[in-house]
Amino acid sequence: ICFVVTKSFLLTCCLPIFLMGMRYYFSRKVILHYLDCALHTDMSDIEQYYMKPPGSCFWVAVLDGNVVGIVAARGNEEDNTVELLRMSVDSNYRGKGIAKALGRKVLEFAMLNNYSSVVLGTTAVKMAAHKLYESLGFKHVGVIEHYALPGMTRSLLERMFFQVRYHRYRLQLREE
Repeated sequence: ICFVVTKSFLLTCCLPIFLMGMRYYFSRKVILHYLDCALHTDMSDIEQYYMKPPGSCFWVAVLDGNVVGIVAARGNEEDNTVELLRMSVDSNYRGKGIAKALGRKVLEFAMLNNYSSVVLGTTAVKMAAHKLYESLGFKHVGVIEHYALPGMTRSLLERMFFQVRYHRYRLQLREE
């Protein structure tokens, strides 16, 4: 279509490169803003957000003296659920069962504290993350299309070149 409209072979060849560049730029911009937002909120004071509130906790996986993974849990007394948050494993240590062990720690915490279910939300694109949650017993309960990450401006260009799907999962531990 570009060639028919412009009659320019050069422009036709450059357009896909330009579009991929814009996608990369906006993806990077959004992710860096999201990380900056996280580092200036809950991750800037883990003790305040995850260690002091009742029904909340934070675990760190350490291997050979190095932090290789983290996970947080935050309880919600209104609906008697625990939300699994901030699960992350260093890319050099993925596929070694660390995320599964961290996930099981949250489930154990939820059972010991008599929560009825564990919930989580993820924007993970990799299928391995979704398979991990399902292997822990979580059921996929919905998707929010065009989700806005913290730090997103929702500008037209941002919406054109970067879209996020937010997946919700739930693991029912016991009936209320």
